[in-house]
Amino acid sequence: MHEDDLPRPRGDAASKLAAEDLSPYSIDELEERIALLEAEIARVENHRLKSAAHRNAADALFKKPDT
Repeated sequence: MHEDDLPRPRGDAASKLAAEDLSPYSIDELEERIALLEAEIARVENHRLKSAAHRNAADALFKKPDT
């Protein structure tokens, strides 16, 4: 199994964000945080799509001929 296919450790940045107490944040701070997270989601989705395209190209290149 390739290292990139392994699950990330529980202490990664997303896990830490999900566990953070949001009660100290103001509404404006929460809205800013949402905007930042939406931008990060878009960045990750873009990377996922590029990775999938790369993987598909590699699979097509190394596909065994039908017999």
